[in-house]
Amino acid sequence: MAAVSGTQGERTEARQRGAGVESEQAGQIAAAGADAGSQEIFGAEGERFGPTLAAEHLAEEDAIRLDHETLRRWLLAEGLWSRRRKRKQHCQRRERKPHFGELVQLDGSFHDWLEETGPRGCLMNVVDDATSTTQARLGTEETIWAAVGMLRAWINQYGVPRALYPDWKNVYRRKATPGEQLRGRWR
Repeated sequence: MAAVSGTQGERTEARQRGAGVESEQAGQIAAAGADAGSQEIFGAEGERFGPTLAAEHLAEEDAIRLDHETLRRWLLAEGLWSRRRKRKQHCQRRERKPHFGELVQLDGSFHDWLEETGPRGCLMNVVDDATSTTQARLGTEETIWAAVGMLRAWINQYGVPRALYPDWKNVYRRKATPGEQLRGRWR
């Protein structure tokens, strides 16, 4: 008599008793069915989430137990899923101004500029949008007076810019006086 493996012996014994053998993989979809059914299995879930979460939902909602790696391979093969994350489309950057002096940007940046050899400071920086020409000063704080000093230095060296773009922090704003509010000259 030939040697019989444990699983084959169990099947033979069960057949002889007239009972069917329940497989550990009962209820699962065979890998051979991948070509025909992965789009049907995955369905709209592909638009909402990836294969790991889809496999969990299939098991819970549809009683289809499927390994997430198997589902991932099927979806990749059929082009229904990509490894890349779908990110929001980045806003298109505006074009730079074509001529020097059309737009000047003003900003302050706090940092340990002197690397522990001096106090922490604020670098006030003015940049021309068209040419990236820069002028900077190191001060203690970003104040309206520091911004005016930077703008005055820029004007002395390059002339008055057509437009100024500060970062609109509260440093550059003040509350309207009661008279300005009554006249409607303040937003």
